[in-house]
Amino acid sequence: MAMDNATAVFEFLLIGISNYPEWRVTFFTLVLITYLSTLLGNGLIIFLIYIDPHLHTPMYFFLSNLSFLDLCYGTVSMPQALVHCFSAHPYLSYPRCLTQISVSLALGTAECLLLAVMAHDRVVAIGNPLRYSVVMNSSVCVWLAATSWGASLVLTSMLILPLRLHFCEANVINHFVCEILSLLKLACSDTSLNELLILITSIFTLLLPFGFVLLSYVRIAAAVLRIRSAQGRLKAFSTCASHVTVVVIFYGAAISMYMKPQSKSSSDQDKFISVFYGALTPMLNPLIYSLRNKDVKGAMRKVMAKRT
Repeated sequence: MAMDNATAVFEFLLIGISNYPEWRVTFFTLVLITYLSTLLGNGLIIFLIYIDPHLHTPMYFFLSNLSFLDLCYGTVSMPQALVHCFSAHPYLSYPRCLTQISVSLALGTAECLLLAVMAHDRVVAIGNPLRYSVVMNSSVCVWLAATSWGASLVLTSMLILPLRLHFCEANVINHFVCEILSLLKLACSDTSLNELLILITSIFTLLLPFGFVLLSYVRIAAAVLRIRSAQGRLKAFSTCASHVTVVVIFYGAAISMYMKPQSKSSSDQDKFISVFYGALTPMLNPLIYSLRNKDVKGAMRKVMAKRT
């Protein structure tokens, strides 16, 4: 992404909470609690998976990747939102705005793809349990995770590199952070190509992975129905419950934001959806996995027992 020589804007004014001054203290408190919870929850998940040999399995390898993504994703935006909350001049320079957009898109895309990979892991675990350790060996797991990261960089580059915008001195972003849709709304140049690229990359980032997840759970349901005992079926479904919950929350928020026509987009609505998408989901993921997962809770009890 490069700035045209004729562009007069070199920094942007973020007015995310400025329109609601009576909510500043509440907003700051909520974002601070959310960010600290994100750091603590995801950091704890990574720590438990690292120290407990029973969690050295493909499922928890991907979960540790997801937690690392959530740590990074929350850190890209939430500290800045805290700093700007009471700032009289919440400006962000163009290079920093560009960097924030690029990193956020890359991390968000990687998480979308990783959730699809985690669905494939559950298909193999439930549909072919006897060969699970062979099919999902360490090399395959590393390759799948690396592919998710690599593909996210390629898809993000498709959005960032062709972006050439004139801002005509408009520099007020009605958002808490720099975000590509908000930036496009400021441009006085033609953004039809950029909007088309967003739609195309959203298909590869959101619709296709989400479709793959749905297909995976059709296969999982078919495999579970072949299990004779009710207890066995319940156990198989329980291993997928956390992943299904995260998929619904993450994909739902992302699709509602990036797949709708921009003519029907509302700045205030978009920025609050973005808060849910970029702040709450990284905090909720470790809670969902730890509260519904016996292995994670067992590892946590072991750590607490050693310290008492």
